[in-house]
Amino acid sequence: MSQILLVEDDPTISQAVTDRLRAEGFVVHQTYDGPSAVAAHDEHRPDLVVLDVMLPGFDGIEVCRRIQAERPVPVLMLTARDDETDLLVGLGVGADDYVTKPFRMRELVARIRALLRRVERARELANGPDPVVVDGLAIDPGTRRVRLDGGEVHLTPLEFDLLLALAADPGTVRGRDDLMREVWGWADARGTRTLDSHVKALRAKLGPHRVRTVHGVGYALEP
Repeated sequence: MSQILLVEDDPTISQAVTDRLRAEGFVVHQTYDGPSAVAAHDEHRPDLVVLDVMLPGFDGIEVCRRIQAERPVPVLMLTARDDETDLLVGLGVGADDYVTKPFRMRELVARIRALLRRVERARELANGPDPVVVDGLAIDPGTRRVRLDGGEVHLTPLEFDLLLALAADPGTVRGRDDLMREVWGWADARGTRTLDSHVKALRAKLGPHRVRTVHGVGYALEP
């Protein structure tokens, strides 16, 4: 049974989400501010963290930074604003995905399940294929490490999975829906900018021309 740490300072939202997640079979630990979130993470070692951006004490970005420094754990951020800068900052400190308020409970549960499935797939890949090398870019599925021209590049778990999916066939355009199904486990990618945000984060770390956009179709890793 998966354990989830929910960090949300609005008591009404926190209880509504907790009730739904418990009804879905999850064990839920609730906290309401930044310091208690870090303490609860250290105590419970949850399988996934649902984390509001705006929190008392210190914000969700700082919470994410601190817990990711302790150990890699999937983080789903809740944000009241669909602000691309905030989203990229969150992804940059280790968040895996985000949901913009107001959100539907069904969507939140689906995102959580998709993230947990991704973690399970990552464990299965640990003893999987050999490293992939594309023009100075080396991707090792076993150690989940990436090196660019000899130097290590630090990627979030979802950034790594997205890069690995694109590197499976360099130069070939992968459709948005295909990537969302393979990396996030979603059946329908319409109406979300999650993929675009992760591509921008990859470009910031690997260089602006590594991932090519084919408008209306998807993305390709340039060989």
